[in-house]
Amino acid sequence: LHLSAVKLAELHSDLKIQEKDELSWKKLKAEGLDEDGEKEAKLRRNLNVIMTKYGMNGKKDSQLVDTNYIKDGTESDTLDDPRLEKLWSKAKTSGKFSDEELDKLWREFKHHKEKIREYNILLETVSRTEDIHKNVINPSEENLVKEEVLHNKHRELKEKLRSINQGFERLRKVSHQGYDTTSEFEEPRVIDLWDMAKSANFTEKELESFREELKHFEAKIEKHHHYQKQLEISHQKLKHVEETGDKDHLNRNKEKYAMLQEKTKELGYKVKKHLQDLSSRISQGLQHNEL
Repeated sequence: LHLSAVKLAELHSDLKIQEKDELSWKKLKAEGLDEDGEKEAKLRRNLNVIMTKYGMNGKKDSQLVDTNYIKDGTESDTLDDPRLEKLWSKAKTSGKFSDEELDKLWREFKHHKEKIREYNILLETVSRTEDIHKNVINPSEENLVKEEVLHNKHRELKEKLRSINQGFERLRKVSHQGYDTTSEFEEPRVIDLWDMAKSANFTEKELESFREELKHFEAKIEKHHHYQKQLEISHQKLKHVEETGDKDHLNRNKEKYAMLQEKTKELGYKVKKHLQDLSSRISQGLQHNEL
């Protein structure tokens, strides 16, 4: 796959979560608690997202160019969307951003690209499900269940599209005006969650509690970013030492690299599980709004 050390650690975290979710689903299925197949369909979608994200779906053009903003700046990857490319180009040449802020903005653009990718995968899944449903001749109780599954998928599509639209408006604003120094959060995923939380059916007390939890979540993400940087640096040093042939030096660097790799995987898993939990709580609040 030619993935960097950071990407391999992220892939490990994603697969670990997928494995845990599949084990949970198998227990539910054994107890007859996924009769409509919605949880199984979601697992397939999630696996499809992972395979697409890391170029394992057999499509040559689907894999992200293996770059890392830490290692070689922000120039080698593409955003696959003319509107995003235009905004990014404007931001780079505006003179309103420091190098550190450009790195942060690039993470926001890449996060937005991933949201669009996930939305398109879900949209394709829903379209296939609708085509199958339309071809059923005799309506039955099972088909009524499938209609409910489709309804849930359409609601999920609606939530993802709302998040994409909010995210694009934020990118447009930041690209033109620069970062607001009074902004409450900096991490793209946290900003998304906070914007959606404010639209959900939370009381003031619940919203304040959620705000505090998001601050802890952002600190966890920053810690993960720190270890990602250290892992990338360690990987570069290891490659350099391998070329020198110094065995003692090589062994020390291998030990440090293995430690950083394990820590990065562990933190990545914790971040993604926490993100799942927070997203699920917001989704429940948004669903309640529609009732």
